[in-house]
Amino acid sequence: MSLLEWCRWLQDTPIGAGIRESAFTYPLLEGSHVMGLALSVGTVMWFDLRLLGLTMRRDSVSNVFDQVRPWMSVGFVIMFVTGALLFASRAVDAYESTYFRIKLGLLMLGVVNVVLFHTTVDRQRDEWDTATTPPARARLAGALSLVLWFGIIAAGRIMAYNL
Repeated sequence: MSLLEWCRWLQDTPIGAGIRESAFTYPLLEGSHVMGLALSVGTVMWFDLRLLGLTMRRDSVSNVFDQVRPWMSVGFVIMFVTGALLFASRAVDAYESTYFRIKLGLLMLGVVNVVLFHTTVDRQRDEWDTATTPPARARLAGALSLVLWFGIIAAGRIMAYNL
């Protein structure tokens, strides 16, 4: 089964068709997806701004991360679940969308950025945790995160208006 055939199957399942054909479910999911995005990415941005040394300079990076992590996690769960359901309802359209592919590519780069940050510079956080300006590699990870999330959001919004 090709990826396109799988997308056709997925959107024709009772869940995919039900979401797509409902007058209320699709808009509710889309609104929830945007709210999950605001919750998760909004808190990620606070952490990224701290990594850049632009905000909350008196708070340790660990303290900021500990404060935003629960909200970030809840937002990502909401965003992931609602995004998967939205995809299921219009899988073929998403498959054919250049903007969807850009969004997925940027999401993958974002995952790579997070993994590299947490497996390298973040392992020495105790050495720079309270510095008003973290080391260059931490600032780079924060800047890349901001740029990638801007691109992910832009590609997602453009995709939504072009399906």
